[in-house]
Amino acid sequence: MHVHILGICGSFMGGIAAIAKSLGHTVTGSDRNVYPPMSTQLEALGITLTEGYDPSQFEPAPDMVIIGNAMSRGNPAVEYVLDRNLPYTSGPQWLLDNLLTSRWVIGIAGTHGKTTTSSMVAWILEHAGLNPGFLIGGIPQNFGISARVGDSPFFVIEADEYDSAFFDKRSKFVHYRPRTLILNNLEFDHADIFADLGAIQTQFHHLIRTVPQNGLIVSPKDDKALHETLTRGCWSEQQFLGTDWQAQLNQADGSDFNVLFKGETIGTVRWELVGQHNVDNALMAIAAAHHAGVTTLDAINALTQFKNVKRRMECKGQINGVTLYDDFAHHPTAIATTLKGLRDKVGNSRIIAILEPRSNTMKMGVHQHTLANSWQQADEVLLFEPPGMDWSLADAAKTSATPALCYHDVEHIVQRVKDEHQPGDHILVMSNGGFEGIHQRLLDILQ
Repeated sequence: MHVHILGICGSFMGGIAAIAKSLGHTVTGSDRNVYPPMSTQLEALGITLTEGYDPSQFEPAPDMVIIGNAMSRGNPAVEYVLDRNLPYTSGPQWLLDNLLTSRWVIGIAGTHGKTTTSSMVAWILEHAGLNPGFLIGGIPQNFGISARVGDSPFFVIEADEYDSAFFDKRSKFVHYRPRTLILNNLEFDHADIFADLGAIQTQFHHLIRTVPQNGLIVSPKDDKALHETLTRGCWSEQQFLGTDWQAQLNQADGSDFNVLFKGETIGTVRWELVGQHNVDNALMAIAAAHHAGVTTLDAINALTQFKNVKRRMECKGQINGVTLYDDFAHHPTAIATTLKGLRDKVGNSRIIAILEPRSNTMKMGVHQHTLANSWQQADEVLLFEPPGMDWSLADAAKTSATPALCYHDVEHIVQRVKDEHQPGDHILVMSNGGFEGIHQRLLDILQ
């Protein structure tokens, strides 16, 4: 079958492309911007890419068009598909129809930590010799790829609450039908498609309804929004972080902790990751793998060899006594937990935080009154205000107890670091985009 994918260069759709290719389909696709690393990954798989949405890409006509959720009415390729009555579907629906119905799906949902926790679960199963399939919205460094079919019953998927397509406004995750479900946390996000927290909770409850009676839902005991959602109705076994699964920190930064199940200490995780949020992610992953048949001790041993996902507190370099990190944090909670983990790791050393608030939710100003509180663990904050902001980032900087400066030009941020950096500094760049190549520019000036 010839499958053509519109919006192929996103992390999710790129994963769909890799899976479709592995299943033996001829795969082509297009996107507005076709560039590395996704373009090179796809071309290495033998997938022909077209830049832009000219209808000529449909010659010859594909057997199925998979339409990404970034596509909308008015797009010339979308209009061509509709006018010619070509068969089309969404990425999540295609995945269900072609792969997930025959698999034990382990889904990881929540506002924060999905990519990291999904990578942990996949690695635990891999370490146990189970060769799982997976589709993750990042590149787990233990695997070096974001998606594969696998040859066991198990399939691990990052279960995103974003909508499926312009013609299917349900969250992606309602298509996945997990038998094992992790709910990491729940906060208001994606203000471009959800009116309020209650609207997100409704989608999460749709997901909960799909988990079978013999399935398992793992969630934190003290998350109010998740508790409210689960009390709407839950028909599956539940286990909780904080009661069934607990951690006892041996190091304040979370790099060494004991794992307890129902009050009994099972073993100790010593790893490269830091932060209470990653300890929590680890407990969730261990619980999910346990439901899939992996012993807790084997899961602990796997995590001692776990390497975090790219762009999750990823060390980009240590030059002349200065350490540069890259992190995907773009929500106040993620910013705060990331900085807290780094502070616990480096003690009193100076932390310079560089932030680009570029998500749709952030640009709309939903978090403008809580953002300044999120970066208080840093010693200095350099802010880049991207185009299209509906509010003033500089005004938020004025409310900060930590010195915070706002810029409209990335080069001015690079120059500030060049002028002010000192040996022993830790520079943390936080953005969910490319940030105009700031990481390499900083490495260059640190030389």
